[in-house]
Amino acid sequence: MNPHPDLTIGVIQGLGWLYLLMFFLNVGWTVRSYKRDGHFHRFAGMEHVPRAVIWSVYAALLLLLAATHLTFRSDPDTFLIRLPVVFKNFVDGIIANPVSYFVLSMAVFFAMIWLRRWWVQPTVAWILFNLSVIFLALSMTDFDFRQIVGKPDNVPIVGMLYLVGFFTWLYFYKANENDRRIAEGLPVTEKGQSEQVLVWPDLVYSEMICMVLVSAFLILWGVALPAPLEEPASAVKTPNPSKAPWYFLGLQEMLVYFDPWMAGVVLPSVILVGLMAIPYIDFNRFGNGYYTFNQRKFAVITFLFGFLPLWVAMIVLGTFIRGPNWNMFGLYEYWDVHKLEVLNNVNLSDWFWLDQMKMPLPRPINGDSLATQVFVILKREWLGLLAVAVYLFVLPPLMAVTVFRSFFIRMGFIRYMVLANLVLFMAALPLKMVLRWLFTLKYIVAIPEWFFNI
Repeated sequence: MNPHPDLTIGVIQGLGWLYLLMFFLNVGWTVRSYKRDGHFHRFAGMEHVPRAVIWSVYAALLLLLAATHLTFRSDPDTFLIRLPVVFKNFVDGIIANPVSYFVLSMAVFFAMIWLRRWWVQPTVAWILFNLSVIFLALSMTDFDFRQIVGKPDNVPIVGMLYLVGFFTWLYFYKANENDRRIAEGLPVTEKGQSEQVLVWPDLVYSEMICMVLVSAFLILWGVALPAPLEEPASAVKTPNPSKAPWYFLGLQEMLVYFDPWMAGVVLPSVILVGLMAIPYIDFNRFGNGYYTFNQRKFAVITFLFGFLPLWVAMIVLGTFIRGPNWNMFGLYEYWDVHKLEVLNNVNLSDWFWLDQMKMPLPRPINGDSLATQVFVILKREWLGLLAVAVYLFVLPPLMAVTVFRSFFIRMGFIRYMVLANLVLFMAALPLKMVLRWLFTLKYIVAIPEWFFNI
């Protein structure tokens, strides 16, 4: 008997209920399409065919798929509706490689910005939603994928991804509509929504109803999904991998590329201070109180870049891809605790002194005076310190006279320097990741004598 079956009767029938739910959702979408989408001028040799016929056919296929799953009673190994091995190997080859994973996340982000007027169309968004659900359902036919995604700890993260996708779509949908109205000289949609209601009883009743619904949902969630309780903590038996809560997985991923003081203290502090400073350094008087993209391009792109590729994608990476020994695994790959990957990361000073100068690495000797130790460390790390100084103190003025010239003119020196340093600190994460992947660079500045590494 296979202890790790890709399919069981329970999994097959569970997917059948999911396909049945998708059938009902698409029946509703078919009705909507019939009312709003009009007709084809000519389709399959016939004239004035409702566009909804495509959705009706798709809904019928979902119903047939659901019936096939729900009525199946034979050997699960003979069930043919599953993800092809070739596709799983292809996805694993992309996801398990940090370079291709990051490139893919960046490509999706910039495609989202570039094609914002296309993918926010309700029909296109509904197609993307259906494709994501079909992909998730077919992926559940793989045992290893099911073990990762189906963990009680990870189920909320899957739901979070759909919530992030929905609210991102909602923003761009409303922003595109307002940008169109502004271009036509019309008032934004928020101008027509100036109706005011009283806190009591209108707002309080709405909040109470939401509280009751959320409480009921959480109760059902707690009953249906067992709490992920484990055995009591023990210093002699730690989980492998040992992961932080999902909301800290982005920070834990940053620890791969930065020293703990940088990833756990400096960068989070800069992020919090930067969020508090945004209202005071903002000089754009447009885009306040209504959705827009064209009037807030830099702010929106900067925020979404920090939130989606550098935070949500890092959470996905830490949750579903980081496995035992903190190695990277594909979505359909078995988490083998014996998997070993050779890491040959070097510091910038190692590369300069050992590889280029062919000289031993300068190190202070015990008993040396403080001045001698400082001199030796500065001699060893001068290249890294110079690179950091150029990055933090030379790049901002350079950007002020080139790409950020208009920002510098309108913001002034102090506000511009705050903005420039916030942008540079945010860019430090992808820059350090690229340096690690391309040049196996560990630290730009490595001073273990003082527990100071960058």
